[in-house]
Order: sequence, then C-alpha cells, then structure tokens
Amino acid sequence: MNIKEVKELLSSPKNIVITTHKNPDGDAIGSSLALHHYLSSLGHNATVITPNEYPNFLKWVPGEDSILKYSHNTKEVKSKIKEADLIFTLDFNHLSRSGDLEEVLAKTETTFIMIDHHQQPDTYAKHMYSDVDMSSTCQMIYHFIEKLDDLEKITADIATCIYVGIMTDTGSFRYRSTTSTTHRVVADLIDKGADNTNIHESIYDTNTLSRLRLKGIALNNLKVLPEYNVAYIHISQDELDQNNFRKGDTEGFVNLGLSIEGVKFAAIFIENKNEGIIKISLRSKGDFSVNEFSRNHFEGGGHHNAAGGKSNLSLSKTVEKFISILPTYKNALNQ
Repeated sequence: MNIKEVKELLSSPKNIVITTHKNPDGDAIGSSLALHHYLSSLGHNATVITPNEYPNFLKWVPGEDSILKYSHNTKEVKSKIKEADLIFTLDFNHLSRSGDLEEVLAKTETTFIMIDHHQQPDTYAKHMYSDVDMSSTCQMIYHFIEKLDDLEKITADIATCIYVGIMTDTGSFRYRSTTSTTHRVVADLIDKGADNTNIHESIYDTNTLSRLRLKGIALNNLKVLPEYNVAYIHISQDELDQNNFRKGDTEGFVNLGLSIEGVKFAAIFIENKNEGIIKISLRSKGDFSVNEFSRNHFEGGGHHNAAGGKSNLSLSKTVEKFISILPTYKNALNQ
C-alpha cells in the first residue's frame, strides 16, 4: 500500500463505504466499526455495510446500530455504493466472499482499498494492505491508523472495536498469530479505554438456553478418528430448528473437537437448507494446513490453522467425503 497516496485520498471529506464478508464475525464487525469511527472523526461520511445479518453477541459493539445490511436494506445499500468516492473492503480478499453483495461491488468503478490478513488475495483493489501473518484485520486497522500518524485519534470506542476483533480472531490470544506486537497493541487499546473484562463477558459469557442445548447436541454428535488424530461434529437443520438456532449460536463449536487430547485436526459440518449447502469450519494445530485442505476439497480457504468451506452434497455424503479424503493426509496428521 502506498500510504502517501491513501493519505492524499483521505485529505478531503468523501463519501466512503466500508464493507466486509458474508456472515460477519467479530473481526469483520470490529474492524469495520473501528474504521468507521476513525474516518468519521476526519470528517468523512462513512457507512458500514454488511452483506447479511451477524450474531446477537456483536450487537453491543459501539456504532453497531448504524450498520446497513444488504439483505435488509438493499435499495439504500445500492444507493450508498453508487454515491461512494471510496470503498474499503475489510477481512476478505475476494469479492466472492461478500455473498449477494458481490454483484453490486463488481459493477462499481469506485476506488477500492483492501485491508485483510487472509491468504492469496485477489487484485480488485487499487490500494492493498495484505499481511497473512497478522493476527486479525482489527490489528491491521490499528497499524493502518498508525501508518497515518493518527494513533492519538483512537478513542475508547475505536479501541473497543479493535479489541473485539483481535480477541475473537486470536481465540482470546492463544493462537500462533498472537505475537508480542499483538500484545503491545492490546495494551495500548486498554490504555485508550477498551474494557477487556466487559468485552470478554459480552462476547463469551452470555448464553441462551437453546444455545447451551445445541452445544450438548454438538458434543453428543462428536466423533473421534484416532488413526488420523481427527475429530468432527455434524449438526443437521432439524437439530438447529429444534433448538431455536440463531446466527452465531454454533460459533466456536469446532474447537470442542480440537480441545481433545491428541486431536490435530477438527471439523464441524452444519446443514443450511436455506442456502442448500453444508457449511464447514476447520481448525488444526501445528503444521497441518486447513487452508490448503479446504481449498483442495471444499471450495474454501482461510488461514493455516483456521479455515472454512462448503459442500453441495447432503450432510451424510459430505461427512463421508471428508472421511474418505483423510487417508491421503494420514502421514501429515500423524507426524
């Protein structure tokens, strides 16, 4: 990224759209809202747009009530994108990750700025800040503001938004991507007003009874394949419906398998009849790349130890396919 050119772009008030990937998570919402607060403080007319809905446990993040959802506010979103002088795309690097919003974004000739930490970025953005070794897009937003010599403009609200994304994308600071720099950034965010205890409780310590029951079903469906050091979970649409599933209720369930002693690779398969797919989340420890595994077999990708994918097969056929692939990776999974 040519920071001088970007600084020039931001030197006068503009209509700016900030958008992120479909099914936004903590890093997507946190980075988008942090950038929104920052750009607004510079005098820009900034609007955050998400392709669709996101979990209730993110609906307290400062500024969340200003977000426009394409699935809900289609006409207004199209108008905002048409009027935009600049579009920031955060926490994704292929327009296809924006779901139904892709068609609208692909048609615009507006200048794009990409800030993202996933592997193999596309080339749609004129200005690109890509770093696959970074813990989160939220940490990149902090460094982006730092590159613009504006760290003093980080308010308590901005610090809170950034903290949310770093905390969730690092698994509460336990993943390998958590570096000493990450901790220094987090320390500064706390100094600037991020209430780390309150943020953690708001995200992780608020459960509904139906979510806890769904977690019980996930544990009951958990299978371990010791010959491959693999664990997997499957949840059907009926099981979701019977437990009043809401978006975000299965967040983190894939880690239940990965927490088992000896397991190196964990997967969860969740049926989504509305979209006609099986949604897949993959996690690993050590050198086994779930990013490559997902790209090779399940039309997905992500990070080395955390990735997602999908299948157009039935739930049972998807699980069968997954198991049938494992012998190819037996040596890697047993190292």
